[in-house]
Formats: sequence, C-alpha cells, structure tokens
Amino acid sequence: MAKTALITGITGQDGSYLSELLLLKNYKVHGLVRRVALEDKTHRLWRLRGILNKINLHAASLESYASIVKLIQHLKPTEIYHLGAQSYIDYAFKDEFSTLNTNINGTHYLLSAIKEFSPKSKFYFAASSEMYGKVLEIPQTEKTPFYPRSTYGISKVAGFDLTRNYREAYNLFCCNGILFNHESPRRGFEFVTRKITHAVARIKLGIQKDLKLGNIEAKRDWGHAKDYVEAMWLMMQQKKPEDFVICTGKQHSVKDFTKLAFKTAGLDYKKYLKIDKNLNRPADVQTLLGDHSKAKKILKWKNKHSFEMLVKDMVASDLEFVEKEGY
Repeated sequence: MAKTALITGITGQDGSYLSELLLLKNYKVHGLVRRVALEDKTHRLWRLRGILNKINLHAASLESYASIVKLIQHLKPTEIYHLGAQSYIDYAFKDEFSTLNTNINGTHYLLSAIKEFSPKSKFYFAASSEMYGKVLEIPQTEKTPFYPRSTYGISKVAGFDLTRNYREAYNLFCCNGILFNHESPRRGFEFVTRKITHAVARIKLGIQKDLKLGNIEAKRDWGHAKDYVEAMWLMMQQKKPEDFVICTGKQHSVKDFTKLAFKTAGLDYKKYLKIDKNLNRPADVQTLLGDHSKAKKILKWKNKHSFEMLVKDMVASDLEFVEKEGY
C-alpha cells in the first residue's frame, strides 16, 4: 500500500523538491495551500507546474485549527512534513505579530490535530539554523544552545520545543530537522542568494546596472535544497524520532557568494556591487556553521552539491529565466 504524505508549504522551494522526491518513491502526495494559490496557479504554483497533475492540493490555512483538523481527519497521512512558515527574515522584523502567530500556532495546531485524530502519523518540523542566532559555539550541533536574533528564529525555537514536547509527552513520532541555509534556482527573489544571482543575470544581459547589498561579511553554511529534502525523508524512515542538524560543514560569506556568482557570468563583482547600510538588519546573525556528524552517522546522509555547484546552478538558471521572461 502506497504511503501518503501531507506537505505544508508545498508551493515553496523545499515543498516542490520534496514532492518530486516522494513521487519518485511512489507516495501519494498531498499539499496544504491557501485558497488564493489555487485561484492564481500561474504565479503561486510555478514551482509545482511539472507535477500538478500528480499531486493533490487542499485549500486550508495554518491559521485555522478547524481546517487543519478536517484535513488530518480526512487524510490520516503516513507522514506530515511541516515546511510552511513565514520565512523571510526581513519581513519578520517588519511584521513580528503575524510571523509569531502563523509560525507558532500553525505548528501547534498540526501537532494537536495529529495527537487527537491521527496519532500514527509521523511528523517532521522544519526547524532552522536561525535558532542559533548569536552563536554560543562553533560549529553548531544538536546540543548547541539557541540564541535567536529575530522573531522568525524565536518562532522556530518555539516550534522545535513544541515538536519535542509532543514527542516526549504523547509518544508521537515527531522529529526536528535543524536545516542550515539551503538554496536553489527555486529560491524566492526576496532572499539574498536569489537577489544576487538574479541581479547578475540582469546585469549580464544589460537590464540592470548594479547590485545593492547590506552586510556582505555575514557568513553562512550554504547547501542545495535538493540534498536537504532527502535528509527530511531519511529522518522519517528511522525507527525512532530524533532531531538532526543538516548542513555542509563549510562556510562562505555573502561576499564570497557574490564574487563567485559574478565570476560565473564572466563579470567582476567590484564593478557592480554597492553597499547600502539601510539594508542591514536591526540584529543580524553574523556567522553560522553546522556539524552534521549525527546525520552522517545515523541517516548516512551527506550533501552532494558543493558551494560552487550551487552558485553555478542558480546563475545558469537565472540567465535562462531573464532571457526568457525579460525581467
């Protein structure tokens, strides 16, 4: 009998790659989406366009406990991947209330619905390296204390604790994936990596003159989303639920990313990069570097894409995108 998966945030970068992976593994894939997404498929479902006829989308909201209960009761999924969240950190500073409400309540509603109506469902929570924030040790592991520096990071710590609590208090299969920054050609334009590669493509094609960035010295552990969704799936195949750090164990600065992106397009970043201090965050996370030894040992997981492969993939994709779409 085929396994059934329910994915929140299915329209996003991770949701689309995870859907493709699960389809290859013969899952029946269901996605929770806002009703507006179903009414505007061209813009809101573009990442899923190649598989729309193979998945099932359900109109529901993470802000509505009733709609989540109805969906869980109806599907009783084998696995639930909770990827949906307000995840753009700059927006989290501008609208702290909706970020906290959506991210914390949505996670709580799902866990409560599983406990009451589908206790055999396995639950995956998309935690984040942003929980470490002002890091207390380098590299960060599953045991490193959290020190979030944004409402997004705070909401993810709450989700992490809720997930662990439901696992321990109610003996449910609930696991946390502490994923470090992971990118791809499907990243949203508002994220710095996609902002860079999209700008590089536009500059290369003569549409844009320069690229404005804030803190280019911030360092991150960057991986490819394709690799990271495989780690999510592996966590759910274990006999007992545990929490795992997923990362590459290698660190690069925003400046490194920018330099390589321009170089990939045959350009010198120094000619086009302009620093705009207005783009700096009120409280930034300066350095993140993970240690995925546990995932390597237990899940037998490691990243397949290098930093260089990731950047080249994104630049090539954006060059093609800008040539085709003209923007």
